[in-house]
Amino acid sequence: MRNQSMPNRRHVLHAAAAFWLATAPLLANALTIKGAPDGIEHLPVLGPAPHFSLESSRGPRVALADLRGKVLLVTFVFTTCSTSCPILVAKLAELGRGLGGEFGTQYAFVAITVDPLTDTPARLQTYAASFGADIPGWYFLTGTPKAVDDAVRGFGSYAKAAQTGGVDHLFLTSLVDRAGMMRVQYMGTKFDSREMKRDLQMLAIE
Repeated sequence: MRNQSMPNRRHVLHAAAAFWLATAPLLANALTIKGAPDGIEHLPVLGPAPHFSLESSRGPRVALADLRGKVLLVTFVFTTCSTSCPILVAKLAELGRGLGGEFGTQYAFVAITVDPLTDTPARLQTYAASFGADIPGWYFLTGTPKAVDDAVRGFGSYAKAAQTGGVDHLFLTSLVDRAGMMRVQYMGTKFDSREMKRDLQMLAIE
């Protein structure tokens, strides 16, 4: 399984900028904006987050529009992954707990499987529970291969069945603001959780 790990989010901004400039002219600025008139550091706007409508591990389908008004974290995993996915989900589960009572009301985390033929809603529910992530505010989603592939590509990620089994995919985690705009992306599992938490909180007060 490919793991494109980069320890610093600001390096990832350049990688994200390259993707968005190559695929759609939506990116106005790939650098964090400093010295803004209000004195607050602002994250760039990469463009609108892609629409998705997928089956949830906890019941009804969930669409991007259903989560409007919350700061979102969107990532990609699969349940039979035994290497980087458990590290990523455990790290994000801890981060969610660190957001306290505002998790689920102000913030929501979305994990979309890249192996929809294996990962049924029931299987995803069991997987979420193993990380203490089967709680309001967490959404583990699956769907048809096409619907999942559209979401993967829409967020600038990559997933393909590996010849040795499992799925070869890009570990890309995106933050989306309350208005549904993608703001920053982290690559890999070695990101600084404190920095990600600051970014989430920054988007919550905009």
